[in-house]
Amino acid sequence: MINLIFDVDDTLYNQLTPFYIAYNKVFSSIKDVSIEDLYISSRKYSDEVFHLTESGEMPIKEMHIYRIMKAFEELGNSITEKDAQSFQDEYVYQQSQITLIPEVEQVLNFSKERNINLGIITNGPSDHQRMKLKQLNVEKWVNKSNIFISSEVGFSKPDTNIFRVAENVMNLERENTYYVGDSYKNDVVGAKKAGWKSIWINQRGYGIEDLFYKPDFVILEHRDLLSLFIKISSKKNVNNRIV
Repeated sequence: MINLIFDVDDTLYNQLTPFYIAYNKVFSSIKDVSIEDLYISSRKYSDEVFHLTESGEMPIKEMHIYRIMKAFEELGNSITEKDAQSFQDEYVYQQSQITLIPEVEQVLNFSKERNINLGIITNGPSDHQRMKLKQLNVEKWVNKSNIFISSEVGFSKPDTNIFRVAENVMNLERENTYYVGDSYKNDVVGAKKAGWKSIWINQRGYGIEDLFYKPDFVILEHRDLLSLFIKISSKKNVNNRIV
């Protein structure tokens, strides 16, 4: 039986969309910044201290301020803590308005019609991630018991333990389990170390040469996901690593 497990942020929905709207509401006077570059930089700084938020050494609110201030600093600008908090407040609100990427919804519908086992593994605070999952209405396709959030299970990607928890609960066979995510470090590395197949949604165009852990498939746009999974589920050979 084929199993399809998803990441959440920038996989089920476009995380740049709420970021972009929040930026334009709070920082409309700052014109010389690439919003996408700022977003990528903020994700980098968020990942840098994520382990501290999981251990409780850094409060989540402090991390939110830290990542956006550092991202602005990296791009040659500075903002106040007050502005950083205003941005975070607006960003959280915009995340409460997110919608599924249409191509992902197609894959979820396709999988449900064919009784493909679906699950979710995501890093982050329980309340925040569950708010997003509720807004996306994922339980229409994914059983609640098949949703694994790092702060709830005690392990975070790329630690293989969070994948093992999912294996045990869902009774997964590793060779038939595909993990879909946008982060090379968390999603590709985590899945491959766990012995799973990896589908990397590399929509930001990160370099893929000379990587130690090779994703089984790389797609550059969400629109390619359904055609890829139709081939996988029908057990057709897919020769190209980059689809």
